[in-house]
Order: sequence, then C-alpha cells, then structure tokens
Amino acid sequence: MSRIAYVDGAYVPLRRAAVSIRDRGFQFADSIYEVWALRGGRLFDAEAHMARLQRSLAELRITPPMGEASLWAVMRETMRRNWVRDGIVYVQISRGAANRDHVFPPPDTKATLVVTAKNLDRHAIALRAGSGVKVISLPETRWARRDIKSVNLLPNVLARQTAKESGAFEAWLVDAEGLVTEGTSSNAWIVDAAGVLRTRPLSHDILHGVTRAAILQLAQERQLRIEERAFTLDEAKAAREAFITAASNAATAVIEIDGVTIGDGRPGPVTQALRAAYLGV
Repeated sequence: MSRIAYVDGAYVPLRRAAVSIRDRGFQFADSIYEVWALRGGRLFDAEAHMARLQRSLAELRITPPMGEASLWAVMRETMRRNWVRDGIVYVQISRGAANRDHVFPPPDTKATLVVTAKNLDRHAIALRAGSGVKVISLPETRWARRDIKSVNLLPNVLARQTAKESGAFEAWLVDAEGLVTEGTSSNAWIVDAAGVLRTRPLSHDILHGVTRAAILQLAQERQLRIEERAFTLDEAKAAREAFITAASNAATAVIEIDGVTIGDGRPGPVTQALRAAYLGV
C-alpha cells in the first residue's frame, strides 16, 4: 500500500509529495518539527507534544499554518490513510517558500505544513529495550538553542552516524565542562553510584523532552530519589544504571558507554520499572 503524506492542504502519495525549492526549511533549516508516538492507536503524551510544537513555533516567530483543532484532524486523517496504529506521526512546519534572503519573508508568507505517519517495528524496539543499547560519547557541537525542536540537525546526524559506525545505538554529547548534555535524539539519564536518579535540568542546552517529563513524573510518584543535575562521563560509567528516553524509545537501558559496561550489563530495575509504568504494561 502506498504511503500518504499531507502537504499544504492535500493528501498525496509519498512518492509524489514535494515542497518548493524556495522553501526556507530547505534553504535555511528555518523549520520546526514534532513527533508523536502511537501505540495501539493511542497518541502518547498528545497534548504535551502539541504544546512543545507551539512553543517551537513561537520561539522562531513562525505563524502556525492552522489552528490546533485543524492540525489534530489532519494528523488523525494521515494516521487513518496510512493504517498506522503502532508507530509515529511526524509534523514539520517551515516559515514557507520565498525568495532566498536571510531576513524573514513578507508577513503574509504562508507556512509550509507536512504531516506523515508510519508504523514502526515494535518487535525490534522491544528487543532493544530488553537487551539494552550501547552509547559512545562525542563533543557537543550543536547550536546554543537546543530547546527548540528545529530541523537544524546536521551535528546530530554526524554524531549518530559515528555511533553506528562504532557499533553503538546512540551518541551522548559532552559539553565544554565535561558534562553530558543529551543524545542525538534522546535525553540521557543515570541512576548514580549513590542510587539517585539523575538527568540534566531543563535549559537552552537540551531539548525539553516530553517523554523525559512523563518519566520524571512517574519517578516522583514512586518517590524515587531524584536530582535534575548534570553528570560527567565518569559518573555515568560508574552508575548503577543508565538509560535514554524519547518518543519512540521510552526508558531504554544503556548497558555500555565508550566500551565500559554499566552495572551488570543488563537493563536495571529502575529503568525497567519506569518503562513498564510509562507503557502501562
């Protein structure tokens, strides 16, 4: 079955979907995106993802192409047309197509909206969660506004490719102070040597992960010892547990960092408990 995309008012086969070569998302990465996880037909953390999308648009001063109610309708219709029940919905909005110029185009320039949906291999995701993943560390080279979910992802792409070529699933980025910021497409966590659950506090340095917030709330409800405090690579390597969170990888254990085994090399009890609570299993 041909996949269907929504592009600026029309549902079209993915192979024919296109935007203008003058689009500012293509020319300047002047664009934001958002990803919703879909499990059993249910959009996880739906409102929180929508709120983050609106925040990203506001931070870049992009006028939304339609209201939230209309966008929900487009997303659900895209899901329906693609028969997606266990996968992701992807929304990308750029400032629109205009003559190439670094300054913003005229105010009446309409933003470009693209929505796609696809099923994911849930079996592969479950296997990854069951065995844990390997991580490498790399220097932080991204721009200073990582809290905006923009499509300016070239440093992330290069880091993730380096991870793949190293036999790892993810790369953790390390800032000039030697502290882990986050992964290329995930937030980073540890259960440190003292048993404290730690993740870097929200700031411009990291993406304000929706799954991160949900996991943090679950940990608080379970009265775990928690600190929103950055950690070093040495602290991570000496940790009892480590894991990543993202829309498509909820609390997935990290069992190795730069070749160093974390804990006993298996997903730990805190990671497993938080994943199960988040997924409701």
